[in-house]
Amino acid sequence: MFFFDFSATYVGVGMICPYIINISVLLGGILSWGLMWPLIENRKGDWFNADLPKNNMHGLKGYQVFIAIALILGDGLYNFVKVFTRTLTGLFYQFRGRQSLPVANQHSSDTSDKLSYDDQRRIQLFLKDQIPTWFSVAGYVTIATISTIVLPFIFPELKWYYVLVIYIFAPTLAFCNAYGTGLTDWSLASTYGKLAIFTIGAWAGPNGGVLAGLIACGVMMNIVSTASDLMQDFKTGYLTLASPRSMFVSQVIGTAMGCIVSPCVFWLFYNAFDDLGLPGSQYAAPLGIVYRNMSVLGVQGFSALPKDCLLLCNVFFGAAILINSIKDMLGKKWGSYIPLPMAMAIPFYLGPYFAIDMCVGSLILFVWEKLNKEKAAAFAPAVASGLICGDGIWTLPSSILALAGVQPPICMKFLSRATNARVDNFLNSKS
Repeated sequence: MFFFDFSATYVGVGMICPYIINISVLLGGILSWGLMWPLIENRKGDWFNADLPKNNMHGLKGYQVFIAIALILGDGLYNFVKVFTRTLTGLFYQFRGRQSLPVANQHSSDTSDKLSYDDQRRIQLFLKDQIPTWFSVAGYVTIATISTIVLPFIFPELKWYYVLVIYIFAPTLAFCNAYGTGLTDWSLASTYGKLAIFTIGAWAGPNGGVLAGLIACGVMMNIVSTASDLMQDFKTGYLTLASPRSMFVSQVIGTAMGCIVSPCVFWLFYNAFDDLGLPGSQYAAPLGIVYRNMSVLGVQGFSALPKDCLLLCNVFFGAAILINSIKDMLGKKWGSYIPLPMAMAIPFYLGPYFAIDMCVGSLILFVWEKLNKEKAAAFAPAVASGLICGDGIWTLPSSILALAGVQPPICMKFLSRATNARVDNFLNSKS
């Protein structure tokens, strides 16, 4: 799994991402595929059945997936507690000090005197076109009613009362996520989605609990992430003197377009690539497998884990919390050198190949900054965006060619050293 696959997308992402992200991903790949998985592989026959296929969750694949999940959950739980604490602290000081929010209808004379003319003008224009409260409440109740009725028909495993419970608790979680994102610029929508997976999955039990947990995760993440995204968009509108109603209408139009465009794009990928979503394919959809196994864990409990996997999961869960704690205690200056557990967890399942691509992007940016720091700062984002967009746009004609049955004249494939040796021996025997 240690190879460079000339992916322009990952090279561009590496140029945009901070150095510590790329180093964390590479460190996670070395720790997992360089040390842990070979050592665990040597324990086959003892820790797990040696005859199990590679993709069986009771074998090596179970360690790869569930240890990655433990790291992700540990990092997510720590950041959830941190952001939630900051949210409550901010609200406490705000209400204790009786400070007015910018979207409040009334402003004290003291607050108005302290605001600049530009800020007062922004508040005036922003409040003039604000969305009525009755419209927001009516819209949410309408959408909740439609979802509660329609979703059980599409997915019978998801009972109507599961959806109703999600919509009852979602506004509180959405507010916390939106407020926390405003304070920390960190959306925890995926963490709230994992909470829905474990809660609804365990509630549904063996009878469709896996699918019910995954659908509940999608519903929860859409509600919670939309709240934080709208908060960021409205803040942008507030700063740029844009009408909140216009921004909201634009969001509705974009969402309606997405309901049509997204299924069409998925259909194109689904028909163009036969191995879509399969491990080892070009579009492996790794988070899909991770989230599915989270749902399996929520339904089956720890019985789904292979031998000593729970111990390793606990170790890495605690390690993620410890690393984050050390990072925060060291402060911004020295804490920036501490790796991020969330980034380290990604290659535990995928492998380090994309980490090498991203580190190549970091190396390009590092050399460029050494040669000309001003030009690197000005043009590196444009170069990275060009690499990402070019590679992404080529996917469309590639899909069309694949649908037409056109095969490339040259095919390049990366093999492990052992597999490459077997191929060489086979070719030599034929010659």
